[in-house]
Amino acid sequence: MDLHTTPPGAKVFRYKLDFHYQQALLYLVTLIFYAGVRGTFDFDRLPSLVEDPILYIIMLFVVISFVVLFLNKARDRKLIITEDRLVFHHKFHEREIPFTEIEWFHIGRERAVQTAGRSQVIVFKIKDRRRLFRIRVGRYEHEKDLIAEMQRIAAQVPKGKRFAFGMR
Repeated sequence: MDLHTTPPGAKVFRYKLDFHYQQALLYLVTLIFYAGVRGTFDFDRLPSLVEDPILYIIMLFVVISFVVLFLNKARDRKLIITEDRLVFHHKFHEREIPFTEIEWFHIGRERAVQTAGRSQVIVFKIKDRRRLFRIRVGRYEHEKDLIAEMQRIAAQVPKGKRFAFGMR
C-alpha cells in the first residue's frame, strides 16, 4: 500500500492527541500563573524571577511537552482497517498485517492500563513472530467503531486463549 493513499472502503482510525494537548496547556498555564504570582509579589527569601530555578524547570516542562505534541502530530499515526488486512501507519512507515497471517486474536480488558477511561485492548499474534501486537482502543478516535471492526476481524481469524492482560 502506498504511504499517501488509503484504499477505498478502508476505515481509518487516527491516534488521539488529547492527552498531549492537555499536558502542554496545563504546563503553559502553570508557567503563566507561577510567573504572574512571582512577578506581582515581592518575596524576600526567594531568588529574583530571573534567577528562579523553579521557573526554569517549569519552562523546560512546557518546551518538552510542546515538542512531544509537535512530534506526535507530525508522525500522523493511524490504524487503517481494510477488507483483508490491518495497516499500522505513520508518516514514514507502514506495517501491513494480512488477516491470513494472524495466528490468534483476542478482544478483552486490560486491568493494569487504563487509557482515556477505557481499558479495552485487542491482542493478536502473527505467524513467525514471537511478540504480540497490542492495540489499546482508548488511544484511537471512534472507539466504538474500532471495536466493531475488530469484532468483524475476530470472526474471521482464530480466537486466542482467555487470559488477563497486565496481570502477572
